[in-house]
Amino acid sequence: MQEKLYSEFTFKREHIDSVLSLHAEKNTVPFIARYRKEMTGNMDAEDIRDIIDRYEYLENLEKRKAEVIAAIDERGKLTDELKKSILAAETMKAVEDLYAPYKSKKKTKADIAREAGLEPLAVYIQANSNLAGLNAEAEKYINEKVADVETAISMAADIITEETGHNADIKARLRELYEQHGEIVSLPKTDSKERNPYEDYYDFRQKMTAVPPHRLLAMFRGEREKFLKLKIEIDEDICLNAIGKICSDNGMAENEITLKCMRQAFKKMLELSLELEFRGELKEKGEIKAISVFAENLKNLLLTPTVRNRVILGIDPAFRTGCKYAVVDTTGDLLDYGVMYPTKPQADFHSSRQIMLETIGKHKVDAIAIGNGTASRETEEFVAQIISDDSLDIQYTIVSEAGASVYSAGSVAKKEFPELDVSIRGAISIARRVLDPLAELVKIDPKSIGVGMYQHYVSNKKLEKSLKDVVEDVVNNVGVDLNTASSSLLSYVAGLSETLAEKIVKHRQSIGRFTSRADLMKVDGVGEQTFNQSAGFLKVYEGEEKLDSMFIHPESYDAVYAFLKAVNLSTDKCELVKLAVKEKNVKSLADKLGIGEYTINDIIDNLEKPDRDIRDNVDPVVFKQGILSIESLKEGDMLTGKVSNVVDFGAFVDVGLKNDGLVHISQLANKFVSDPAEVVKVGQVVKTRVLGIDKDRGRLSLSMKV
Repeated sequence: MQEKLYSEFTFKREHIDSVLSLHAEKNTVPFIARYRKEMTGNMDAEDIRDIIDRYEYLENLEKRKAEVIAAIDERGKLTDELKKSILAAETMKAVEDLYAPYKSKKKTKADIAREAGLEPLAVYIQANSNLAGLNAEAEKYINEKVADVETAISMAADIITEETGHNADIKARLRELYEQHGEIVSLPKTDSKERNPYEDYYDFRQKMTAVPPHRLLAMFRGEREKFLKLKIEIDEDICLNAIGKICSDNGMAENEITLKCMRQAFKKMLELSLELEFRGELKEKGEIKAISVFAENLKNLLLTPTVRNRVILGIDPAFRTGCKYAVVDTTGDLLDYGVMYPTKPQADFHSSRQIMLETIGKHKVDAIAIGNGTASRETEEFVAQIISDDSLDIQYTIVSEAGASVYSAGSVAKKEFPELDVSIRGAISIARRVLDPLAELVKIDPKSIGVGMYQHYVSNKKLEKSLKDVVEDVVNNVGVDLNTASSSLLSYVAGLSETLAEKIVKHRQSIGRFTSRADLMKVDGVGEQTFNQSAGFLKVYEGEEKLDSMFIHPESYDAVYAFLKAVNLSTDKCELVKLAVKEKNVKSLADKLGIGEYTINDIIDNLEKPDRDIRDNVDPVVFKQGILSIESLKEGDMLTGKVSNVVDFGAFVDVGLKNDGLVHISQLANKFVSDPAEVVKVGQVVKTRVLGIDKDRGRLSLSMKV
């Protein structure tokens, strides 16, 4: 199996072997990627997962081959040639094709014909293009199970049809033809005249290989919702010609019966199975892209920079039930909360204004976060008016509420604020999403964060794994403060489970705070393996050991101090490390200290900038003071906004209106763009030009072309 990996990946053999060995030893992907770079040749987490996933696929393939060989052998049908073909198969699909003729436990018409002794007659039919002597030959096979000549010929034909339909070479060739010529066709399933989102697919036909993933998912969704009927079509003659050629190459004569058997094999067996197969592949193609888009968007959203040293007032807008608000301090702790009614039907502007001003003054609020759900537009107008009327030196931002209700009603929120109403918890979450997006968003099921494309119509298992990997990578690349992190955040740290994360929080509550990474070993359930995997990602600030606040693993502390001594530096002056090694051969020094070159360079980077946060390189939260209305816009206006979602057909941009504007893929750049993710990402601040305005539906078309 590893030979196969060596041929498929461009990495060195020893690095691939190391990845598999480290994985077998229960090392986590983040740990391998960051702290075993010498062993892997500095592979990133994605490369490591790709190798592990491929190896596991090949393992499962070998296991399946053994199962199929055993099953066929049990039926007494295994030949040396068949066994050789199964062992040589390179995909699960190829193995299943070879197994198909022996798979059914129910007797087929062909099985009944064979039991009646008609296999020699089937061989006769396939061997002769001239069937003048067929009736005479068929008479030899009349018995208690075969009533007459006509029945004998019909039963022999059943054998030919089944063998043709199960022929692995024929299936492989037809797959090629379907990929080259097959079309997906979409038609309306209902006569309903009601408008729906799937009208563009009422008379749609396109080569399967050319249909973009987002269209595939839209069509499958339309079929699921009973608006569309989908089918896969191909020129039947092309397929029958291909079947005929393979049969001829295998020695089958062309005659009236074999031609009929080929057609029946295609119509009754191959056409149906290939349609189901390609429908599955097309759906999977759409799913893979949708999951990829969601994962990339989620990653960029989680990397939204923190807003430091600000007291945030979060507002969860509503009409009838009022706007819930909550104030959190610079660390996210709750200071105050309540309800005001600036929106209809109460529209109590005066009292709501007093509440706002008193709350802002009492807690020295620096910024306001408004949820983008129901009544968001009206609440924004209220906030903007107060800022303007009272000349407040304060800014506000609109925050996505996606998943806030899931958090509010979930177990995490109940544990944090058991005495508070669900809607107040939502306001707290909105405020905290501005303060530290990552710390707050990890409390929510990633599927509920709303930056995907048809995520509710893809494989739940695949989506969950992909999103979990994304969150895990981001959390471990950002690092976690051992003394402030919630159990939700800790549970994504390499080596930690939800149970251990909760135990760490309880231990912290009992001791006050961790003074070192080493204290982690005092937590019940944390052993050497867990400590080894997690310690490098858990940071302790202002503790007993300065290195505990850096991405330097405790296993390297002795080497770090030896290194600092060699360059005449102390931890108090470690930011001068690059100056100190300027005239030195770092590789030679690393070799002398027994540290790998990748590791020594990481150590130097961390010593120089111990507080580096990868989120600092991402566009910050967009704050504003004045409101924008769609009524005030005209075509050609220039607007600055933040990308809120990236999909196959373009990007949605929050420019401050109730609904995000759409930049179609054709308007993303002055060049051809095949994938929007190549040009924009969630959280990116972009300049746009207004292309079109639909005031009735509140829609805005934008362009990023200069």
